Amino acid sequence: MRTPLEISFHGISRSESIEEIIRSDVAKLERLCDRLISCHVGVKLDQHSSVSGNPFRVRVEMRVPPGHTLVVTNTSGVKEAADDLVTTVKNTFKSAHRRLRQLVEKQQGAMKSHPRQEIGGIIVKMFSREGYGFLRSLDGEEIYFHQNSVVNDQFDQLDPGTGVSFTTELGDKGLQASSVQVIAKSPEHRAAEGGDVDINSPLGWQRQKI
Repeated sequence: MRTPLEISFHGISRSESIEEIIRSDVAKLERLCDRLISCHVGVKLDQHSSVSGNPFRVRVEMRVPPGHTLVVTNTSGVKEAADDLVTTVKNTFKSAHRRLRQLVEKQQGAMKSHPRQEIGGIIVKMFSREGYGFLRSLDGEEIYFHQNSVVNDQFDQLDPGTGVSFTTELGDKGLQASSVQVIAKSPEHRAAEGGDVDINSPLGWQRQKI
């Protein structure tokens, strides 16, 4: 994740054993979706509930590009036992895993069915030894990206002319691309390292004035 995991406790003392369970389950979410931006987990003892027994409430909030926020909340029964909280945490993450899997499968299906619609830019310059490059968006803006922003270890697969999808964020050097992912390879338009390539070809886009 680009943002460190956040775990908060409300109305209940912080528990190392519960944190360990949460971290383990979040790791499973990251394996399912390597583009996961952030995850915040809240554990609360609802002392003002109308239900007797002060039930536990667990909330998992996940952010996934290009702009999805998934929220899953689960409440325990009326018992106030430590094993009840463990069960609530696990059940909440089962639901979170299911929701995230549905989104990932939907996104993968869209990419397979409409690959051109997913292309947001084209690689125009590569500085492989230095670990960065530049892409040009469909509106003609040239945007910096670092190798750590390329998903699935695909940095070595990038060449000028490669179509990619990406999101943007503000970094130390201004606007930069993140979650860069290969969508369409264009071997006919490879250029030397550090070279530039026209945004017009290879993906059949109409030339844009920039």
